Amino acid sequence: MRLTRAALTVAATALTPALLLSAPAFAEGTATTAAVATTVTTASDVPVGDMSDDDLRVAVLRILDAAQQNNDKAVVRAANAALDDGSPEALRAFLETGYRQAQAEDDRVAIARILGVAQQNNDKAVVRAANAALDDGSPEALRAFLETGYRQAQAEDDRVAIARILGVAQQNNDKAVVRAANAALDDGSPEALRAFLETGYRQAQAEDDRVAIARILADPATSPALRAAAEKALDDGTPEALRYFLEHGRYEVDA
Repeated sequence: MRLTRAALTVAATALTPALLLSAPAFAEGTATTAAVATTVTTASDVPVGDMSDDDLRVAVLRILDAAQQNNDKAVVRAANAALDDGSPEALRAFLETGYRQAQAEDDRVAIARILGVAQQNNDKAVVRAANAALDDGSPEALRAFLETGYRQAQAEDDRVAIARILGVAQQNNDKAVVRAANAALDDGSPEALRAFLETGYRQAQAEDDRVAIARILADPATSPALRAAAEKALDDGTPEALRYFLEHGRYEVDA
């Protein structure tokens, strides 16, 4: 099959990660996977077999630049090998077959990393989708997971995580968390779900914690030592300080 420049543009776009979501950054540990989406642009529908030597080299160099930004080691290695060889045959072979094969190798590594994080976070949908892509093994299945499957599966796991947080918040009458969790679930987009888990939950919990500490201060039965510890937590003001006081500090004072 003869690839045209336009086909190369599509291939280069398809073989770069579109969106990789980070794992939950609050309460369950953190891990972030990021990628740079870079396309290889071309000017006309000239078959790869008819490209000039200069055009071939430019196309490979563009792919190499994108791979270096994405830390796609197999693509970098294969592209450099083609450029080091320098012959039109080596450059064409890379563009027609070597690039796809090398990108699939890098995609397997990326998915394995995502799978490891998902297993640690007990993100069942991501684990299932990642394993399915790896079991399939085709470059197309690997790429599809990174471009769309991962985002969709993570959103499914995020909905489950938020539903659990919402249940606990309702039991604790944490109104800010209930409000923020429901807003994220009502929006339903992967971005809104992820934003709640990464920042919204922490901020809303801090709001509820301030209210809880204020009630302790308003209670006439609060001891001077407990009052001092509560005021110190409020003065610090960080979500971590507020949460620590409610979970540990107030009991340490009364002990």
